[in-house]
Amino acid sequence: MYNSKLYSILEHFNKYEQNRCRKYIQSPYFNKALELIDLYEIFIKRINSTSQRPFTKEIIWKKLVPKKAFDDVRFRKFCSDLLKLVEGYLGQEVYENSKLDQAVNLMESIGNRRLDKLYNSTVKRAKTISDKQPFRNADYFLKQYHIEREYYSLTKFEAKRSDRTNIEEIANNLDYFYFAEKLRLYYAAIIQKTFVSQDYKFLFIEDILSNIEKQNLQEIVPIAMYYQIIRAVSDTENLDHYYKLKSLLDKHALGFPKEEAYSLYNSAVNYCIVKINAGKSQFLEELFHLYNDQIDKEIIFLNNELSPWRLKNIVVIALRLGKYEWTERFINKYQNLVPEESRENAVSYNLAQVYFYQKKYEKVIPLLHSVEYEDMTYNLGSKSMLIATYYETDEIEPLYHLLESFRAYLNRHKDIPLNKRKNYANLIKFTKKLTKIYPGDKVPLKKLREEVENTKNIASINWLKEKIAELE
Repeated sequence: MYNSKLYSILEHFNKYEQNRCRKYIQSPYFNKALELIDLYEIFIKRINSTSQRPFTKEIIWKKLVPKKAFDDVRFRKFCSDLLKLVEGYLGQEVYENSKLDQAVNLMESIGNRRLDKLYNSTVKRAKTISDKQPFRNADYFLKQYHIEREYYSLTKFEAKRSDRTNIEEIANNLDYFYFAEKLRLYYAAIIQKTFVSQDYKFLFIEDILSNIEKQNLQEIVPIAMYYQIIRAVSDTENLDHYYKLKSLLDKHALGFPKEEAYSLYNSAVNYCIVKINAGKSQFLEELFHLYNDQIDKEIIFLNNELSPWRLKNIVVIALRLGKYEWTERFINKYQNLVPEESRENAVSYNLAQVYFYQKKYEKVIPLLHSVEYEDMTYNLGSKSMLIATYYETDEIEPLYHLLESFRAYLNRHKDIPLNKRKNYANLIKFTKKLTKIYPGDKVPLKKLREEVENTKNIASINWLKEKIAELE
């Protein structure tokens, strides 16, 4: 039973959700079968227990209907019916949390029943709830469209030919939703094409793009946001598109649900990364600003968590800008938001990076030795950091031992992508050569520098170049 769809849903409920679902299932409005209430309790009791005893269909049946022989068909029907109830509860929870949907549905119901006396109060309630909505993304305009449409129906405008109606409001809200959502999906298709060769056809997309400025649609925030993103990724040399997008994010990011705001910021982050990789170092500050802005607005903490990879990216950018104290404070302040299973590795590795940049080498080695990095990225990064630390502290014997063990690690782990293995193999090779050259020995230093410059795949290449320059 552990692999059943029903069990897999129920085991994700916390105690609060278990109680909410219990009330839903016990309600005679939704369920009149007492067996389903009992079956729910059997599942929940098992989920909340630590028992390792078998949990089979036959055992559940015996608890559910002890006086009857096991009937597989009927048991499956019980489970199927309970699953439908649980799915109904999940849908009901979404509905309960959307007061605006309830208000719009009430307008429709009152209109269908021709309850004329309730028209004004119902419309007023829907518009009041709408005005209090915290987000102004595409979905907001879809809700506005539904409100205006129901209002048109309630007021029987079709029978009042001489009155001005709200047809324009209905059409505009529908257009705002359509344009914003179309642009969002179009941008998603552009991004996917950078990873896999997929070709999507978007009807009218060129017409939409060409008319946004003509029709002043940039006043509609979600349209302006996705329009500016598309312009930025389509015309990367025109920096105005990026700065307009950045300004929109500064002003309006909190007007979007957190997941969508996170995605919007990612588009600007990716733009900066492309520029940095192209040698535009001024975009390091831009990227740091985007990260810092997300931290201040708490957009970066999805589900109240900080991704270990996002933590690592922020640390790298901040350290490259020399913001050492800021970085250490950031790690210490938000370390508890890193998922527990990744926390120790992420914190120790990133603190080690901070101390390495600060040249506090005595703190680097204990941190990197304190955790066994099972993740490949951390493992490779920690070994390369240790190589540099041993070299900086003139610990030649531990350095040689590490170089050999690292080489063996790369040869043993064929699951590491070939380009990564080449990168780190070259780091090992050139670091060993570096240790055998005396300061000021111009001929071998020149040879080594040229060899490094002519080799494409080297991890920590900037560090290597810096050490060669120091010896020169």
